[in-house]
Amino acid sequence: MNTWIAIGLTVLGCYAVKLAGLLVPAGAMERPLVRRLAALLPAALLAALTAQQTFADGHALVLDARAAGLGAAAVALMLRAPFLLVVAAAVVVTAGVRAIGG
Repeated sequence: MNTWIAIGLTVLGCYAVKLAGLLVPAGAMERPLVRRLAALLPAALLAALTAQQTFADGHALVLDARAAGLGAAAVALMLRAPFLLVVAAAVVVTAGVRAIGG
């Protein structure tokens, strides 16, 4: 498939999703269940993306330096470290594990 066709289809798909969101009646968004789902959905999608990027390589499940970096970030979060320190811990641990051949 031509790259520009794929880009065009992606643009149209994004526009259709945005339009569908605007066409939802205001009353539907006032329901408690819908409000709770709308509040939790971004966190769930971010967690799924993080897990996919950390533990997947194509169609294979892998456990490499990225998992160690994610673990370091989790520990830093449990210690209530500032966000930049969490990111730095993940980067340093991932680079360290890769440097030693992990």
